[in-house]
Amino acid sequence: MTNILVVLALPEPVRNVYAAKLRETFPDVHFDVVEHNTKAEPFLDKAEAVIAFGVMLSNEIFAKGKNIRFVQAMGSGVDGIVDQPAYTDAIAVCNMQGLHGAPCAEAALASMLGLARYMPRVIGNQHKAQWERFPVRLLDGKTAVLIGLGVIAEALAPRCKAMGMRVIGVSGAPRELPGFDEVRPRSQMMESVREADHLILLAPSTKENHHLVNAQMLAAMKPSAFLINIARGDVVDEVALIESLKSRKIAGAGLDVFDQEPLPPDHVLWTLDNVLITPHLAGFHDEYPQRAMPILLHNVQKFLDGYFAAMINIVKPGKV
Repeated sequence: MTNILVVLALPEPVRNVYAAKLRETFPDVHFDVVEHNTKAEPFLDKAEAVIAFGVMLSNEIFAKGKNIRFVQAMGSGVDGIVDQPAYTDAIAVCNMQGLHGAPCAEAALASMLGLARYMPRVIGNQHKAQWERFPVRLLDGKTAVLIGLGVIAEALAPRCKAMGMRVIGVSGAPRELPGFDEVRPRSQMMESVREADHLILLAPSTKENHHLVNAQMLAAMKPSAFLINIARGDVVDEVALIESLKSRKIAGAGLDVFDQEPLPPDHVLWTLDNVLITPHLAGFHDEYPQRAMPILLHNVQKFLDGYFAAMINIVKPGKV
């Protein structure tokens, strides 16, 4: 019998949706389902495949899972998988590319609107039953700069245009895309950052992008500008960002991802009144299992068939 390990640090009802459908579709496969990588060890010696979000895995999975031949990443990112020291190219990896355009675009807009309309302050006043009127900011007429031009950027740009914004994209592979006023190469990134009213990070976690937003880039931003990060925590130098936020060198930040997740309760970011924090929710929505399931079931079937080349969203082809 084939053994597949499922590691999903999700609410139990959501985790059960995946487990039930997998067991129903593949009754001859044994699925071990755990909510955290620290509970995976008893199953690693038999596991032949892993289903998980990359950020939920650990090096131990690959160091002790000697029989693993396939990993289905349940998100678009494969950091936490291919960057683990014990991972080898012999293990095939697929992701869920293509599912995150609409939800992450909506998450970015929610942060942009929340910051521009001072929603942390408004909600704080609501909890205190305090009636305070003050001028908010408009998105209309402002400039959004999107760093990284993948599926999310393609979904977000037209939405920003619908709000009356000017939209600039920055990419290592610039190309014409609908919804953008301009698409610029990375060589013009700093120039673009200086124009941004909302700087939106959509770049993947790579060596090149590690601390892409550093003290120098933050210093180039307008004091009235907001930073939105729905990419990965390590794309931003968090220490430099905190200094910029505390000293009001930038107006504020909407942060969905962090260096350490979950964000520790005593972390200084929780205390800043110009920060809007969401707990890695950008792509997490009520319809995600239904949208992800066709890709998941297809790829598990092709794994069982030994037909890796027919999988969807192959990141690493592995070795059959």
